[in-house]
Amino acid sequence: MKISKRKLHKYKEISVGLILVAIVLFCAVFAPLITEYDPQEIAVMQRLQPPGNGHIWGTDHFGRDLFSRVIYGTRISMIVAVSVLIVCGIVGTFLGLISGYYKRLDSIIMRILDGIRAFPSILLALVILAALGPGLGNIVIALSISYIPNVARTVRSSVLAVKEFEHVQSARAVGAKDYYILLRYIFPLCISPLIVRLTLVMGLTILSESTLTFLGVGISPSIPSWGNILSEGKLYMTTSPWVTIYPGIAIVATVLGVNLLGDGLRDLLDPRLSNS
Repeated sequence: MKISKRKLHKYKEISVGLILVAIVLFCAVFAPLITEYDPQEIAVMQRLQPPGNGHIWGTDHFGRDLFSRVIYGTRISMIVAVSVLIVCGIVGTFLGLISGYYKRLDSIIMRILDGIRAFPSILLALVILAALGPGLGNIVIALSISYIPNVARTVRSSVLAVKEFEHVQSARAVGAKDYYILLRYIFPLCISPLIVRLTLVMGLTILSESTLTFLGVGISPSIPSWGNILSEGKLYMTTSPWVTIYPGIAIVATVLGVNLLGDGLRDLLDPRLSNS
C-alpha cells in the first residue's frame, strides 16, 4: 500500500515529536539512574566549572552539577504539564460539550470563560498564585484555570458543528438520551481538535511553569526546575553561559517535541485531511 508524501511527512513529524517527548519522560522517571550526582549537593570549590572535568554540563554558582539539576528539573515540568493536561482535558471537555449542546447553558458558561480569557494566562496565574501562595499544587490550579477556557471553546466549536450532522439528528428523532448522543456520536468527532488543543496547552504549560518559577512565584528555589536554573544563572550569562544554555535547550526541545507530536496526530486523525 502506497503512502502519500503528506502522510509520510506527518509520520516523520510524529516520530521526531514522540522521540523527544519519550526522552523527556524517560529522564523524568529514571533521573536517579541517569546521573550519579545529587542535584542539591553544594561544592563551593567547584563553582562555575565549565563542561568537562567530571561534570559534562559544568556546574552552577554553588558548584552543583548542572546536568543533574536539568535532569531532575524535568520531573517538575512533566508533573505540572501532565497534571494541567488531565484537569483541562476533563473539565474543559465537559464544559465544552454541555455548552455546545445546550443553548441555555451556553451563554452562562461562555460568559464566565470569556471573563477568564480576558486576562493573559501568565498574569492570571500570577494573581492566583499571589492568593494561594507558591507550591506545586497551586501552580497546577493556577495554570489549569488559565487554560480550561481554551479547551472548552475548542470542544464547543466542534460540538456546534457536529450536532447538526444527520446521524446526530436521527439519534434525537428516535429518542436517544442526551448523554448517549454526546458520548456516542458527538465526542468522538471532537477528539482530533481536542488533541491539538491539549498538546498546545501542554507546551504552553511547560513554558508558563518555567516563567513563573523564573519570576520566583512557582516552587521553592531549593527544588531543581528549569525556571529556577535559568533564574539563578541569568547573572552569569556572559561569564558562564552554559548555566542558562542547557536548561533553555531542554525547554525548547520539549515544547518542540510536544507540538510536532500534536500537529502530526491532528492530520492523521482528522478524517477530512486523511481523505484529501
